[in-house]
Amino acid sequence: MTALPPGRTRRNALRGTLCALVLVAGAGLAGCAGQDPDEGTNGVGKLSAGQIQQRTRAAADAARSVRLSGNVVTKGRTYKLDMRLSSQGGTGSVTSQGTTFDLLRVDKQLYLKADAAFWSRADGGKGGDPDSGAAAKLDGKYVKVPQDDPSYQRLRGFTDKEVLLGGLLTLHGTLEKDGYHEASGTRTIRITGSDGSGGTLDVSLEGTPYPLRLVRAGDAGTLTFSEWDENVSLTEPDKSRTVDYGKQLPAS
Repeated sequence: MTALPPGRTRRNALRGTLCALVLVAGAGLAGCAGQDPDEGTNGVGKLSAGQIQQRTRAAADAARSVRLSGNVVTKGRTYKLDMRLSSQGGTGSVTSQGTTFDLLRVDKQLYLKADAAFWSRADGGKGGDPDSGAAAKLDGKYVKVPQDDPSYQRLRGFTDKEVLLGGLLTLHGTLEKDGYHEASGTRTIRITGSDGSGGTLDVSLEGTPYPLRLVRAGDAGTLTFSEWDENVSLTEPDKSRTVDYGKQLPAS
């Protein structure tokens, strides 16, 4: 066998190393002859953008649970979410306008937990004296949200996997593929709506094609999805930590 000149050997080795680094980085495989970007993946990268969206929606719907975190902008208000959701309910935190509160839903029963300052503002005190009145009594307690309270459906929506994912995982406009990328260390195929103006969605190329990262259209927030199909512990709080406010909460 004729030996290759040392210079050519080094060049070939360098080229192979660079292509491997590009593959690991998930930045695409342009120029790496012989490399298949779908090799070792779940194969969804070979599908059309519309088929990928259908496949990832089906995977999300079938999953028992998910952790959803990031920012959502709706009606001019920004919400920071960190929620664990399952078909039986959800638990986590929501931050809006500098105020954070926790939500817990077990089946139909919804609880809201916040500090005294939150309840003081909700009760019209504008944060004046959280140590007085009902605010102090509700501080750090799980407050039952009555199902006929005006805020019940709005707050419940943050804990509802079907409602949240159904409203988030649909890109707008013409769907197209936008190459191979990476999200949280996982290789992805990215799809876009209307060249990105309709949102972008990164779908896992490893294992089940779950959605992993969403950039919503119109600068309406960025969300990550993780902990798919993992167990979410949902138990009602101890009665000593629970308060039944009555028929209607303050205007939270």
